[in-house]
Amino acid sequence: MSQITPLEIDILFQLTGVLHQTGWWKRRKIDKNRRIVYNDLNDIAPEHYIKHITTRLAEYKAVSSPEERSILIQTLESVYRFTLGSVAGAVGAAASYPIDLIKTRMQNQRAGSFVGEVAYRNSFDCFKKVIRHEGVLGLYRGLVPQLMGVAPEKAIKLTVNDFVRDKVSDKSGNITVYGEILAGGCAGASQVIFTNPLEIVKIRLQVAGEIASGEKVRALSVVRELGLFGLYKGARACFLRDIPFSAIYFPAYAHIKSAVADEQGYNHPLSLLVAGFLAGVPAAALVTPADVIKTRLQVVARTGQTTYTGVLDAARKIFAEEGPRAFWKGTAARVCRSSPQFGVTLLTYEILQRLFYVDFGGSRPTGSDVKTQIEPITASKTSNVDHIGGYQAAIPMLNGIETKFGLCLPRFTSTFRLQHVTSPKSASGS
Repeated sequence: MSQITPLEIDILFQLTGVLHQTGWWKRRKIDKNRRIVYNDLNDIAPEHYIKHITTRLAEYKAVSSPEERSILIQTLESVYRFTLGSVAGAVGAAASYPIDLIKTRMQNQRAGSFVGEVAYRNSFDCFKKVIRHEGVLGLYRGLVPQLMGVAPEKAIKLTVNDFVRDKVSDKSGNITVYGEILAGGCAGASQVIFTNPLEIVKIRLQVAGEIASGEKVRALSVVRELGLFGLYKGARACFLRDIPFSAIYFPAYAHIKSAVADEQGYNHPLSLLVAGFLAGVPAAALVTPADVIKTRLQVVARTGQTTYTGVLDAARKIFAEEGPRAFWKGTAARVCRSSPQFGVTLLTYEILQRLFYVDFGGSRPTGSDVKTQIEPITASKTSNVDHIGGYQAAIPMLNGIETKFGLCLPRFTSTFRLQHVTSPKSASGS
């Protein structure tokens, strides 16, 4: 027996796979009625292979197949996602922090203020007055504790969302809308343990500039004043805000991301930013009432201002004293803050996964590979089956494989072959 080349072995395995394609509901066995047709040969031709072009700084493969995913590998995957999510969260928070400060100032503005009138007419007026009275650095009051806390907050949110999506997806990686909502809701609930202490400190630092007391408020002094249990004041309102937000945001992001991908299913960085921004608009706007209540509960009431004992008490008093419109204070600022923040965060998160790719055998973000496909030569584009790469050129190779392995591969008949390669143009006689 002459030497068998690697190409011949590869072709043999490819053809064997074709003969085993009997459907997922049947056992894998050779279908006697299955015939190798022209397109089967075309599909395994070298020029038909899809090339993945992605520039990566690092690429590792933790497992050789998904079946090797152990508890340790899954834990390492969560740590990997958590680390990238921390970096992405910090970048997103820093980019949108000035808008967040304005949003908080607007939401804390209430009737019965000790100054006798509202301090800010709108978000733009608030921005101008902060710059005038507190300087540019006033827009970044509370940024340091925000960055210290936002890293684990956004990281746990992204990690839990990916983890739950993996668990509720089928073997092909497909997930239902209900599964996406469940994953998003779980992500929102998990982040509250980090979000609430972070935000109550941040909010008190953000509104400190409104009080002309001359005393500088620091994050450490706020933590000491509140204590452990005080850091979770307003946690119920935080749950009411973060669970619906994530349940809306992540499914919307996944579908918008798919819609703005190119013809090959690839998402350019700009399309990722657009998807993250657009998904944040309805998510941020619809949960504003819960965010207003949370802000009122977490801010220290000053002389003459109404105090609240809980979520329901705050909702009743705000409605009675200020009307239903008060629940939507700061909506524009919240949308303008959350949308770009999550857009930048998700963009950074996915870019980091592309640059530092580690294959743990689980799911990974879609649209991460540039796919270029050389259009194969098909029989519909030529009436000459003897062209280079055509069926006639493949006959010697198939005969050699049959001789060496003692096989008899099924072939299509000449009738089918003639029918298959005859183009509509030649059939019409033109």
